[in-house]
This record gives sequence, C-alpha cells and structure tokens, in this order.
Amino acid sequence: MTGLVSHSIERRKSIPVKVGTVTVGGDVPIVVQSMTNTDTADVDGTVAQVEALHRAGSEIVRITVDREEAAQAVPYIKEKLLARGVEVPIVGDFHYIGHKLLTKYPACAEALAKYRINPGNVGFREKRDTQFSSMIETALEYDRPVRIGVNWGSLDQELLAHMMDENGKLENPAAAADVMHEALVVSAIENAKRAEELGMSADKIILSCKVSEVQSLISVYTEMAKRGDYALHLGLTEAGMGSKGIVASTAALAVLLQQGIGDTIRISLTPEPGGDRTEEVLVAQQILQTMGFRAFMPLVTSCPGCGRTTSTVFQDLAGKIQGYVRERMPEWRENYVGVEEMQLAVMGCIVNGPGESKHADIGISLPGTGEAPTAPVFIDGEKRMTLRGEGLAEQFQQIVEDYVSQKYEKRV
Repeated sequence: MTGLVSHSIERRKSIPVKVGTVTVGGDVPIVVQSMTNTDTADVDGTVAQVEALHRAGSEIVRITVDREEAAQAVPYIKEKLLARGVEVPIVGDFHYIGHKLLTKYPACAEALAKYRINPGNVGFREKRDTQFSSMIETALEYDRPVRIGVNWGSLDQELLAHMMDENGKLENPAAAADVMHEALVVSAIENAKRAEELGMSADKIILSCKVSEVQSLISVYTEMAKRGDYALHLGLTEAGMGSKGIVASTAALAVLLQQGIGDTIRISLTPEPGGDRTEEVLVAQQILQTMGFRAFMPLVTSCPGCGRTTSTVFQDLAGKIQGYVRERMPEWRENYVGVEEMQLAVMGCIVNGPGESKHADIGISLPGTGEAPTAPVFIDGEKRMTLRGEGLAEQFQQIVEDYVSQKYEKRV
C-alpha cells in the first residue's frame, strides 16, 4: 500500500540541559514554560501566580529580577512555594544590572534554577564582556544553567551596525531584514561560545532569538538550528492579545516544531484586562497536543454548528465539559495514570454526531433541528445509554467522572 502519511516527526538532536528538576532538550518531551507579570517584590502575589501557572501546567516559570527589592524577594518566594508543595523551577529574568544583583544577593543567585541573560543589554562597549563574564561566573559558582536570550527589540546595536556596514560594502548586499536576522543568530551563537570559553559546558546553555513577526521567527530559528546543537527556547515575543496572539504564535511555532526544532516553548500573550495569566500555558499545551507531541488533558471534539443545529444546547454542553475537564485535570493528573489522553466528543446532530462519538472514548450526540429530543452516549465506541431532559451537562460529567475512576490506573 502506498501514500500512507507518517505522523512521526524526527526532532533535532540537541544537548539536554537540566533546569532544576526539569530537563530541556535531548530526547525528553518539549517543555512548557511561562512568565509571571507580578511585581517580584510582591512576594505573596508572585507566589500565588507562580503556583497558578504551575497548576495550569507550566513546568518552568520565569520571574523578573530587575532591581534590588526583587532580588531580595526571590529566596522568600522560593521558600513559600516549597512550603506549599510547589517545586517548579524558577528562572530569573535579568536585564542591565543582572551582574550586580547576582553578586550582591547570593541568596537570590542560589534560589534560582536558571538565569536568563540578554546579550543586547548586559552591558555596553568595554563593560559588555566584563558584565557578561560576571553573570556566567556566578552561574558556574552555583552550577546553574543560563538562557542566552536575544531579542530583536534589544539587539546589540554595535554588532548590528558593524554587520550592516560590512553588508553595505558587498557588491550584492543582502536585504536589511536578512542582515538583522543574521545578527540575531550571530549574537546568540557568539555569546554561547564566549560562555564556553569562560568554562561553561554546552549542557548548561539554552539559546533563544525572539522576534514578533512570524516569518522572521521561522527564518531565524531555522538558521540557528543549523549552526549548533544547543537546546532552543521557542517563542514569538510580544505576540499580541486574544486571537491575534494565539494565531500568530501557533502559526510560527507549528512550522518550526514540524521541522523538529524547539525544546521548550513559551506563548507570550498580552492578557485581557483582568484576564487569566494561565491562558498562555493552555495555548502552549494545546499547540503541542494538537500536533501530537504531548498529551496534557482530555481533548473535547465539538462541531462548529450549522443550519442543522439551531439549538445552542451542544454549544453550552461543550463549553461546560471543557471547563469541567480543566477544573478536574489537576486532581485527575495526580491520581490517575494516562487520563490526559482521554478523548471526549460533544456533537450537535445526527450527520456526524454518532460517528465522531464512536471515535472518542466518551461521546454524546445531541439532537439537531427537527430530531427527536434524545442524546445517545457512546463509550469506547459502543452506544451505552441515552440521556433525556434537563441536566445533560451534569449527567454527562458524572459519566466522565465514573469513566476516569474505572478506566485509568490509580497512582500509588
């Protein structure tokens, strides 16, 4: 038989890096991470958000360490997290004065699982190497990995100017955008090599080159992946708010992940006013799960609706079931093996409803316009019961709850 599509994707071979209890790179699954937007000096507020992000599924959480009050707060944040049973690795995000903060506050340096260094603002002119070296030396002292994170919003301007000048001398100069892309890659690679010259091994280095344009991100990471085997952190920086940010991040990361590029991802969404920071974690998980890289929580398949589904019952039920799964997943994950791979279906009429429901572990096919007011439920491909009347959501939730407790092995 010919023409079969293979869904296996060969990932780029990168050097694994240990970040606290989490491994990034190598053969381990792609890691989901996120970042707080609290004032790090607000210990309780930051602890609460780190815990919420970790509970949502963030396996590494980054916090801003931008001034002395933030650096002083870091060990207390870690202490309170551990007291609450939250052992997620905490990464310190440093800019401009990271060398001073890490030197002056050793308890901060020790409490963090990794340091993020931006070579574009670690120092300027003659101070750049001295201050970069200081941060690397601190990382070596405490045996901590670093992420050398280049960003086109804060790219080393001296490097860029030099490369633009050299490009201008060529008979056939490259486009300015291409020179910018090359400067991002060169900055990341050269600083990684400098860290190695200072004594840091490659298994302590993660690289990133963040931009906010989809095609630029694809171009930069595709090229960077060719030039070394450092672990790579993927993310579209300043992706935006709502659907724009989700679509842009998905479009960029999906192309790279499909090429096997990327060891850890972060989705940089602008939260809605008063919005939930954990949304970026859910989006990252959904990208990886829908592409088949990892399973994080049961997926709910539901139809988009059409003229056959003038009732909104299936929409309400799909929303309630999705919310119920998210609410229950932390406890299910802790108590049952493999529950994240469960598949549910909430369909709206007889055309595709029964078929889709049979493909799921548990599926319900609700009546469409003019159909009998009954809802057959399929479990493991077989029709097991029919629901009628009010309270469909509650009845279906109980069916799911019973299925989880009976189907999946209890953790010891």
